Amino acid sequence: MQSYVIHLIRNMPCEGNLEGRYIGRTESPLAASSIQDLLELKRRYRYPSAGAFYASPSTRCVDTLKLLYPAADPEVILEMAECDFGDWENKTAQELQADPRFLSWMEQGGQAAPPNGESGLVFLQRVCRGFETLVQNLMATGGTEAVLCTHAGVITGLLSAYGLPRAQPYEWMCQPGCGYSVRITPSLWMRSMVMEVYQTLPQGEEGQRPDHLVVDIAREAAGRAWGEKTAPKGTGEEGETQA
Repeated sequence: MQSYVIHLIRNMPCEGNLEGRYIGRTESPLAASSIQDLLELKRRYRYPSAGAFYASPSTRCVDTLKLLYPAADPEVILEMAECDFGDWENKTAQELQADPRFLSWMEQGGQAAPPNGESGLVFLQRVCRGFETLVQNLMATGGTEAVLCTHAGVITGLLSAYGLPRAQPYEWMCQPGCGYSVRITPSLWMRSMVMEVYQTLPQGEEGQRPDHLVVDIAREAAGRAWGEKTAPKGTGEEGETQA
């Protein structure tokens, strides 16, 4: 049976990200250093080819994708946008520290809805709805391989919701310009809504890869199977959901 491959790539940081701002729906251009870093990744490693290209509506995602695939004309998927931080948009934690609503939001792990923004649950439901539509369209059009450039929070949410091996969102965190390849088998997808996460991106000619913030997938999966306890990695870093 035909299977479908989707390559998930995290966008490079924009100027606001580097300043520690909550950048959800706010438009901020890629930082000059991000462009140089991505071009260096592209020079040293191999990104996969594909027949279809998709991106979050954010300029930073579209520009990241086009730097990697200059000939691509990506289709924008509105549901793949970053979380809407509402009144916290384009502000730093330092600027908000005197606001009791912000302190309460932080105490809840950022899962509650900021004033005029999205809660973590609403964000995840939106992202999953958009991804399921993408998969349906890929199957309907006969395409077998696609690239989606989107945000860290979108990728970690999708992989924790559908990915095999099972892992928590923080375990799927990766560096900007990096990501994961997933394989979708129609029968398994229709029955259980799961997909295989089979490699990290990008890859070197001999399997080398840039460092990811996530620990090795296979090692972690084996550890969970044998009941080993592992400490969370990649948590508590300000701005990880702001890319």
